[in-house]
Amino acid sequence: MKNGEKETKPRTGVVSFERRKYPRLSVDLPIEYSQIDSSVSNAGRGLDISGGGVLIYFPEQMDLSQYLKLKLSLPLGSELSTIEVLGEVVWMDMHLDKHRGDYRCGVKFIDISQEDMTKLKTFLRSLSG
Repeated sequence: MKNGEKETKPRTGVVSFERRKYPRLSVDLPIEYSQIDSSVSNAGRGLDISGGGVLIYFPEQMDLSQYLKLKLSLPLGSELSTIEVLGEVVWMDMHLDKHRGDYRCGVKFIDISQEDMTKLKTFLRSLSG
């Protein structure tokens, strides 16, 4: 190396890769939900969805690892189709607006029938098309 020249070192950096198994798609879906041991249904809103779960705004606080029965209303073509899913709360944000009652949670799909999974995949394809 000559005088005045700087030695160049190889550059390294951090690359952030998406670790999700399923891509998320933005939606605005009405969702009915109930706790496993309850017959009382409540309403929430789904704001993004994938083949593995859904982001839901609930009017009440949920517990991590809580299981919920979900009914999602999906627009398929000119019809509205309902699918039923057993889900588990896997993450939650703090209370966003105490006056509106918004609790944001990630819910992972635990159990879904083959027929409902087919409807969900058809819906997801229509969103990403």
